[in-house]
Amino acid sequence: MEMHFIFSDTVVLLFDFWSVHSPAGMALSVLVVLLLAVLYEGIKVGKAKLLDQVLMNLPTSISQQAIAETDGESAGSDSSPISRTHHRWYLCHFGQSLIHVIQVVIGYFIMLAVMSYNTWIFLGVVLGSAVGYYLAYPLLSMA
Repeated sequence: MEMHFIFSDTVVLLFDFWSVHSPAGMALSVLVVLLLAVLYEGIKVGKAKLLDQVLMNLPTSISQQAIAETDGESAGSDSSPISRTHHRWYLCHFGQSLIHVIQVVIGYFIMLAVMSYNTWIFLGVVLGSAVGYYLAYPLLSMA
């Protein structure tokens, strides 16, 4: 295995079944890696946007709700606004965690693809990151 960047149309990416032996296969592989990098940037920006929306929709912080819950000492039903908010917060946190795991897995796939030391694959990742950031970043400023 080469330990420096090379221009070649033969490479094995990520798995044994993803073996490239032709220029057409390399072009398709670069496109797939480019799209993975665009997806990674989109998930990164989407995760930040989702977190911002969750924080804006929660009426009060969890600590303030815990204080209100202990001060009130109400023996109300299980469907109190506080317990619903806690439940909603945990569901949002679980969703954020799943999105984070997907982002990490895609990031490691991209890193391992670059570690093939194929210059075409590296350029596909760089271009995909640039395009993904260019397309996804304006979504952060949208309300």
